[in-house]
Amino acid sequence: MTLRRYKWPALLVLIILLGFTWRWWQVRAESPFETEVVQRGDIEHNVTAIGTLQPRSYVDVGAQVSGQILALHVQPGDAVEKGKLLAEIDPRVPQATVDAGRAALAGLQAQLEEQEAQYAFALQQQARQQRMHADGSTRAEDVQQAEATMKTAAARIKNLKAQIVQTQSTLQGNEALLGFTRIYAPMSGTVVSIEAKTGQTLNATYQTPTLLRIADLSSMTVWTDVSEADVRYVKPGMAVYFKTLGGDVRRWNGTVRQVLPAPPKPETTSGATSQATASNKVVLYTVLFDVDNADGELMPQMTAQVSFVVAQAKQVVLAPTNALAAVEGQPGKFKVRVLNKAGKVDWHEVQTGVRTRLRAEVVSGMAEGEQLIIADKPPQASPWKFKF
Repeated sequence: MTLRRYKWPALLVLIILLGFTWRWWQVRAESPFETEVVQRGDIEHNVTAIGTLQPRSYVDVGAQVSGQILALHVQPGDAVEKGKLLAEIDPRVPQATVDAGRAALAGLQAQLEEQEAQYAFALQQQARQQRMHADGSTRAEDVQQAEATMKTAAARIKNLKAQIVQTQSTLQGNEALLGFTRIYAPMSGTVVSIEAKTGQTLNATYQTPTLLRIADLSSMTVWTDVSEADVRYVKPGMAVYFKTLGGDVRRWNGTVRQVLPAPPKPETTSGATSQATASNKVVLYTVLFDVDNADGELMPQMTAQVSFVVAQAKQVVLAPTNALAAVEGQPGKFKVRVLNKAGKVDWHEVQTGVRTRLRAEVVSGMAEGEQLIIADKPPQASPWKFKF
């Protein structure tokens, strides 16, 4: 009975002693450093920005004559071929002007025929007077009168011919305006917007009214706004890719075509508050690149999350940047601590390549599989304090 009475307390004491022993050896075995196994991977230094998709090739179709729109033969989204009839404007006023010009031209041509007949008669009279003057059967005054009549007829012919040329030129212009009442597609593409309605009256006196826009959606241009702090990294010919909003995993690739040398002109502001806001605004530069859209997945005005690839490397030795200590006066060189197999700390001098905010490519000085010390662990609590 006595042995049974002390059996369970003794067992409990034994368990506690074993727990203390295990905790003591655990603390002794723990490393005072936070480490990471050096591995290979891909690294990419990017400049990120937001862009807007626009068709690379498009045209705004306008009206060159005033009048009422009689018919619109297309709707947004319609595919059109070059030369397709898009719209018709009331042609009555231009047609009346053309008819009047043709009638005036016909009248001038009739006057020219009449004047040419008079000129031929004047030539005959002038020749007859010269023969009679040689025989002495007419006066010199009559000869002079015949010559004046002939020259006057010739001058009238020149004047009528000049009027005919002027009237023909005016008529050609009026005929062109009449032709402008029927508007045809200047290029093949897709009607992306229509800004006019059937029955609307257009006034083309001071500016050309825009009716619709046709765009070739098979190729798009991304207009990207890059901050002044990052634009110095972006160069023509640089690789670039983007994703659209909405969590789409698809990535479109392209090449920088152009970096515009000046930022877009800011909007005019007035007042002290507006001027202060404008002065604090970040300066953005426009970068353009093109992307194929043969499958039609991209649409105008879409927002693009753009990444310009400044530098990249694939399957290289990588190290976290918080483990690197810069070497003064030697750009690209850093010191790192490596935990050797004996548990001792070795200092290595490494040369880096591509760097990002979180990772850096190690060109030399460290090998894959080594234990890189990232940071020192905080002091350990007493091994006799258990956490429950």
